[in-house]
Amino acid sequence: MSGWMRSPPPLLLLLLLCGVQAQVENRVIFLPGTFQNVSVSQNETVQAVVSRIPPEVAFITLQFHTQHRNATLSYTRMPGLGLSLTAVDSGLLSALLPSQVSLSLFLSSPDGETVAGTGVILPYSSTDPVPGACNMEFNLDIDPNVYIHYNLYETTIRFAPANLGYERGVAPPACDQSTEGNTRWRLQYDVYQYFLPENDLSERSLFTAIQTVADIQGMMENGKRVMTLSSSDLSTAVFNSIPGQGVIYSVIVRDPLLNTSASYVPVHTYACSFASTLDGCQTLGKVSTKIFFTIAGLAGLFVCFCGHRFFKCELFCMGFSFAAFFFFVLITRTTGLDYNICLALSAVIGVVGGVLLVMSWWRFGSVMACIIVVGLMLGFLIASTVLFTPLGDLDVFRRSDAVFWVTFCCIMIIVPLFFVRWPREGNITTCGVVGAYAVILAVNAYIYTSLSYITMNILKRFLNNNFSAMFTDVPFQTIDYVMITVWVVLGVSGIVLQLYRERSRPFFPPSPYLMWLQERERRKTNVLDPSHHFPPLSNRLLARVRQLTARTEPVGEHTPLLL
Repeated sequence: MSGWMRSPPPLLLLLLLCGVQAQVENRVIFLPGTFQNVSVSQNETVQAVVSRIPPEVAFITLQFHTQHRNATLSYTRMPGLGLSLTAVDSGLLSALLPSQVSLSLFLSSPDGETVAGTGVILPYSSTDPVPGACNMEFNLDIDPNVYIHYNLYETTIRFAPANLGYERGVAPPACDQSTEGNTRWRLQYDVYQYFLPENDLSERSLFTAIQTVADIQGMMENGKRVMTLSSSDLSTAVFNSIPGQGVIYSVIVRDPLLNTSASYVPVHTYACSFASTLDGCQTLGKVSTKIFFTIAGLAGLFVCFCGHRFFKCELFCMGFSFAAFFFFVLITRTTGLDYNICLALSAVIGVVGGVLLVMSWWRFGSVMACIIVVGLMLGFLIASTVLFTPLGDLDVFRRSDAVFWVTFCCIMIIVPLFFVRWPREGNITTCGVVGAYAVILAVNAYIYTSLSYITMNILKRFLNNNFSAMFTDVPFQTIDYVMITVWVVLGVSGIVLQLYRERSRPFFPPSPYLMWLQERERRKTNVLDPSHHFPPLSNRLLARVRQLTARTEPVGEHTPLLL
C-alpha cells in the first residue's frame, strides 16, 4: 500500500486532527483513510470529492457501506451500465492519470429512499496489486468488489482476479497472455472473516466493525484468515450460513515478489433479510421453533436429573429425538413442504418413535437393545462435537463426503460399545450430557449461541449435497462461553446426582410385561396363594357393575317380631 496513507502531508494531518470534513449541499469531501458518514436523500446525487492526491498514488478505491439498503456508486452523475454499482457494500476503483490531483465519484439512492452509510477512500501505489483488474465476469471494467450470496445452508463469496500494479499513464499488464512469474499469476489471495458481536443487529455495531477492518492492516490484525487461494484457483469461497449473525468477509491480494498488497471492498451479511416481515432478521426465530425447543428443553432438564429413575420417560425422550431428527431430514429432502408442516410431522413421528421404544422394552424386556439406541444418541452428539472443532475444517473432510461420514459413523458407533460393559453408567452419562444439551438448544431459540451449530452443521450436511465444500467457522463470544459452562455444570450435576441416588438400586427396572407373566405363572402353580382363588377378571368386572347398579335396600329391621 502507498506510504501516503501512513505519512499524510502536514495539511491533511491538520485536517484529520481538527476533524474538518466538508459537506456543502450535494458535495462531500473525503480525506484519505478517514471514514465519512454520508446520508443520501431521496432523488439526490451526492458528489464525493478527493483532492490534492500525491503523485505517488497510482489508483484509489472508494468504499461505501450501508446496513441493508442499496446505494448506487457511480463514475458519472447519471449511473450507467458498466459505470456504476448498486449494492449494500459497493466500491469503485479509479486508475489515476498523469498529473491528476483530484477525483470525483457520485452517490445516489436507487430505491427512492434516504440511505445512510459510511465511506472511505483508500490510496495505493503503483507497486500494489490492482484488485479486480482482470475482471471477466462482472459489469465493471475494474471491479474491486466481493459479491456475496447466501441461503439457509451456505454463504458464497466471489471476486474478480487482480492484476499487477502499474504506473500512471502506463498500459496495464496483460491478464492472460502468459503464466510466468512476472505476470499476475504469481498473486495470492487471502480470504478473511470477521464476526460482529452476537445478537447485535444495530447499524452502529456494523459501521464500527467496517471501520475496523476496511483496510489491510485492520483486517489482518482483527480478522481471521480462513484460506489462501492461488491465481489458478477459482476465485470463490463457501462458508456456513449463520442466520442472524453478522459476518464481514474480505479478500487481500498479495504480491509475494514485491511484498505488497491491496484490499478488496469488504462485504457483510447477516444471512437473513431485514425486509421480510415474517422471518426477517428482527424476528428470526419462528414461533413453532420456540415452542418445540422450549418443550424439548424442559424434557431435557428432567432427563438430565431424573432420566434413569424414570426409565420409561427417558426411553420416550430418546426415541422421540431419534425418530424426529431422521424423519425431519427425510421429509425435507424428499418433499417441498413448509417448515412448520415438516416440524409438526416430525414431532408426530417422534412421538410414535418414543412410544415404540418404550413398548419394545415393556414387551420384550431387552434393556441392552434400548441402551444401544440411547448410546447412539450420545455417540451422535460426541461425533458432532468432534467435527464441530477445527478438525471438521480439514481439507480431507471438506473435499470428501465419504471420509466425513465414515469418520462420523465410526465415532457414533464406538460409543455404544462402552455401554455393553457399563450399561447403567453409560445410560446416566447420556441422560446428563444429552439432557443438558437440550437445555442449550432451548436457550438458543431465544438467544443465539454458536453451540446450536454442533448439531445444526450435521443437519445442514444431511440436507445440502454441497455443504462439504464450505467452512463451518462460527463465532465464540461471551454468551458461548457462558453456555459451555451451563452445559458442563448441568451435565456433571445430573450425572453425579443420578449415580449417587441409584447406587443401591437395581441397574434397571424390570419389564412390566415380564413381571406380569411371572406373576400369572405364580398364581397358577401356587394354590396356597389367596390370589389363586380370585375369580377371573371378567367375573370381577361383571360383579362390580352389578354392585354399582343394584337398588339400595332401606336401612332398618324387617324381621317380624316373635310373640
